[in-house]
Amino acid sequence: MKRIATLLFLSLLPIPATFSQTAHRNLLAEIKQIKAIDNHAHAMSSASDQEFDAIACGGLQFVSTPPMRLRLESYTGAWRALYGYTGKEDLSQSSVREFLSLKQRVMREQGDDYPTWVLGQLNIETMLVNRVRPAKTLPSPQFRWVGYGDPLMLPLSTRTLRAADTDQQFFYKQEEKLLHDYLRAANVPQLPATLDQYLTRVVTPSLERMKREGAVAVKFAAAYMRPLNFDNTPASVAARIYARYRFRGEPSAIEYKQLQDFLFRYLAREAGRLGLVVHIHTGGGCGHYYSLSNGNPLLLESVLNDPQFRKTNFVLIHGGYPFVQEAAFLLEKPNVYADFSAQTFLLTPAALSRVLRSWLEYEPEKVLFATDASPATPEVSWEESAWFTNKTAREALAIALTGMVDDGDISRTRALELARMVLRENAAKLYGF
Repeated sequence: MKRIATLLFLSLLPIPATFSQTAHRNLLAEIKQIKAIDNHAHAMSSASDQEFDAIACGGLQFVSTPPMRLRLESYTGAWRALYGYTGKEDLSQSSVREFLSLKQRVMREQGDDYPTWVLGQLNIETMLVNRVRPAKTLPSPQFRWVGYGDPLMLPLSTRTLRAADTDQQFFYKQEEKLLHDYLRAANVPQLPATLDQYLTRVVTPSLERMKREGAVAVKFAAAYMRPLNFDNTPASVAARIYARYRFRGEPSAIEYKQLQDFLFRYLAREAGRLGLVVHIHTGGGCGHYYSLSNGNPLLLESVLNDPQFRKTNFVLIHGGYPFVQEAAFLLEKPNVYADFSAQTFLLTPAALSRVLRSWLEYEPEKVLFATDASPATPEVSWEESAWFTNKTAREALAIALTGMVDDGDISRTRALELARMVLRENAAKLYGF
């Protein structure tokens, strides 16, 4: 009896830190071997590529210093791992020049295969790339294209909307340029006279063209320009607004929102019909004027609860961060998923692990790995960003799963199953890869 009491007492003692650390290291080693599907990134096809984003944040004017983990000193590990940099950590001009020389040599050696080579270094099998159009040096199936839907929501003059601030001036200018590209691709020299004609001659053909050219999803960055509450505007109201301002005048902000609401819902239905997943930017964003409340994923409830969209799958890009608990509860809806891109470079592995654990304890089948690999400067372009965020994601996943095993919530076998689901299997099922 005394022996049983002693064993029971010992079982209640905290697990030594060294045990958890060893379990974490062992699990991490296996997680690193899983070939991942990256749900969200902005890969460049070449050093001069400008089509990696419809509204690239690099076009904005920044005054504040970037968040800690976005600063240059965070990326020397990527320099060493990818290009063999062995220089100092002081980040002097000579150190940067040495690194850039090494990187340029690797790029020359790899040639057009360089982007695929980068994925190989990261054990990423497939990367979904947000782009204005596909690129030959980003071949499928290693890279899968995600097109943009926002320009199709902005057929009328945006002069009134863009007057808000310098960020909006940049965003709307970019969207207007891309809409002209869509019109040209649809062989429509000017906006059709009626909304019905615009839908049948421009909007639907644009989505069908994306599908033909290999797109697996259509992306909306609307939160940079407006809130995500897409109300159910009647077609008759939208048609009147379009007809009134098609040839002249400026719609009010309220009128334009009504038209956008109608167009978004039309686009989402058509995307579902075509088998295109709808990606929606949620949570925070870049720019000094970005409105955080615009990106709250709860604003999407009227859309996500609408039975007409049951055939459309939605992904909350960035997982609504910092509205991560709100996003978690939305995952209960049958057609809603979330990735944790952007969190991978804003949060440490320990901080990100807490988000992942809460999601995995709730809806593990809906969680998607993503790096949000993005170009910024020659020293920190999409490659360095991908290395850093890929490392953070896998470490955070290992920490979260180790904690769940240590607490007796799951077995170690189940931990590896969840790791494979997050890193590849959930995405493979969603996109039919």
